[in-house]
Amino acid sequence: MSVWMTDKVMRWSLRFYRGRFPWKQRSFLVTASFKDAVVFPIHRSQRFWGSTQNQTCLSRSLVGAVRFHSQGGNRTEELEENIHLPSQLVERSADVQQDGTDSDLRHATTPFTKHLQQCSSPVDILDLTCKYSLTGQEVSNSLNSMWTFLKKMTEEQRPYQLQLIYEHPELDGFLQKAMKSLQHMRNNDITYSLLSMISMGIPQHSRVVQTFLRACQERLNHFDEKSLSILASCLDHMEDSPNVDALKKGLRLAVVARLPAIKNVMALQILMRLLWKDAPNSIKQKLESKALSMTDQFSTPNAQHMISTMATLSFYSKPLFHVCIQNIKENLHNIPFTRLHDVLQSCKKLNYKDLSLFTGVSDYVSSTFDMWTNKQLLHFLSVFANLHFSPVALMEAFADKVIEKPDALTLKDLLCILRVYSSLNFDLKHRRRQFLDSVSCALDAYLPKMNGKTLLTAAYRFCQLNHFPPALLEQLLQTSVLEQIQEEKLYMDHERMLRTVDLCLRLDRPPLPRPLSVPTSVLERLTPICPAVNPLLSPTLQQLVAGRTSTELQEAVVVENFYVLDGVLTEAPSNQTCSSAEEPAEGAQRVAVIFAPNSNVCFGSSNPRGILATKLRHLKALGYTPVLVMEQDLKCNATEKMDVLRRLIFPEQTSEAT
Repeated sequence: MSVWMTDKVMRWSLRFYRGRFPWKQRSFLVTASFKDAVVFPIHRSQRFWGSTQNQTCLSRSLVGAVRFHSQGGNRTEELEENIHLPSQLVERSADVQQDGTDSDLRHATTPFTKHLQQCSSPVDILDLTCKYSLTGQEVSNSLNSMWTFLKKMTEEQRPYQLQLIYEHPELDGFLQKAMKSLQHMRNNDITYSLLSMISMGIPQHSRVVQTFLRACQERLNHFDEKSLSILASCLDHMEDSPNVDALKKGLRLAVVARLPAIKNVMALQILMRLLWKDAPNSIKQKLESKALSMTDQFSTPNAQHMISTMATLSFYSKPLFHVCIQNIKENLHNIPFTRLHDVLQSCKKLNYKDLSLFTGVSDYVSSTFDMWTNKQLLHFLSVFANLHFSPVALMEAFADKVIEKPDALTLKDLLCILRVYSSLNFDLKHRRRQFLDSVSCALDAYLPKMNGKTLLTAAYRFCQLNHFPPALLEQLLQTSVLEQIQEEKLYMDHERMLRTVDLCLRLDRPPLPRPLSVPTSVLERLTPICPAVNPLLSPTLQQLVAGRTSTELQEAVVVENFYVLDGVLTEAPSNQTCSSAEEPAEGAQRVAVIFAPNSNVCFGSSNPRGILATKLRHLKALGYTPVLVMEQDLKCNATEKMDVLRRLIFPEQTSEAT
């Protein structure tokens, strides 16, 4: 679509919305301080869609004390909402501003700019702005500098500084200057200023933000790719409204028209985030092709951003992802923690698994173990557990740290450790007992503070690891605690946890100071399990035992009112008839056939995870010979399926045949 056509469509959109949302000027008197200000409601239909004549009237009317950042409502509540700014917007504003404000300030030599460089807080900047008649670039630099100060502050400091900004007596005057200088601003200054205001929490429906949005609409066809990307970053975090919606539509048309000429990778990624959601497949294919044509320009940060962009958009392009991952694998030592963690999170969102990437990250983190904090290491372990990958070297190194300093761990740390090590069924071999004792002793200090659900979760994880801390179990199995858990709606996870704890206490037979068990009254209230026959296994299993008079097949068997077995093959000794799976004849062999999705084992290995590992342990204790049939084993034709099952279930016959 040509730029001329884009311009025609934008003009049509503006005429359409102008008729539906006529601009009406309103003022809001300041009669008290920030906290006690009297605020009058603004109808949501108020927008700045006026003609050139209306814009002229606007500039003439900017007199008197008005709250140009008010939108009608409780400003204190707005502040509370806006102090928690999206981390993506904080990070993205840093990316798009990195070559803007600092460069402008370096090359400018005006007295105002020299003083601006000496300011140490946003309040200092507001104090300075009232002493000068500002140009458009100086207004933009001031807004950008205010936001630069804010984004460098801690989460505790930022709310207080934002409140000081909104209570500052010069804020309204400064926003008046911003609106007056708008017509003299460069395109980049307009978009940078809008991004800074949105980042600082200036309400979207305020007069100053709406006026800047109107200016963006009028100049859209003259924006370069940098201005377009900054504007896209703003719109990505703004609420839907007639003004914003029209600008998004115009931006999409402008980007599609200029897509072949875009040369900046970061700008393309920001535009992809905005355009992808509602774009037709034809535009998505153009964006993907454009990104693939620029892969030779990808720096390591570009590769990281492209992966996070694909994860945000739920868009997976195998060739694009491969290029980015290859870049990251070659530069692991140059990637900071946050970006490296985000890459792994993105792999999880896109269900992408790369053994060499996971192993590379694990080896890199374990080789630089001392440079990471406990929190960072646990974040790595947690995301690896979510990816079903067992980082052996990292888990062994962290276990040593736990054994050395267990008291340095918080309750949240301990619960995370239990989740990771039980989920991945990680065996520390000769250090296993020492590690688990260290974790349970550290957890004992938190027992008085733990509610019923937390106690149940911790006990469940310990039981999966075949470890039974007496103090934890005794507190969990108190009548009052079990009643507390039952009073709340039991989720399926909590039911599974209670059943697992009960089975572990009965089947693993731990050496406890006194016998413990889950009361029968609690178990009776749990939902009964009614399994169905597995259609992937059933035909082949039936064909496998056909003609074998000494073998009986039972399907969809429930053992101990919990474990579902896809099939149980009971093979009686010679000269004896078969009996049931629950009560086999003396000397009979029982084979428990279990179908397991690939996600039930650790990625890149055959090590069973979590509940599957516990299930196999308990089946052996009950006298079964468990046979695990993996999902990939059944991705073949009927003859090959038969051969696979025969080899797994009757290995001795297979060896005799060969």
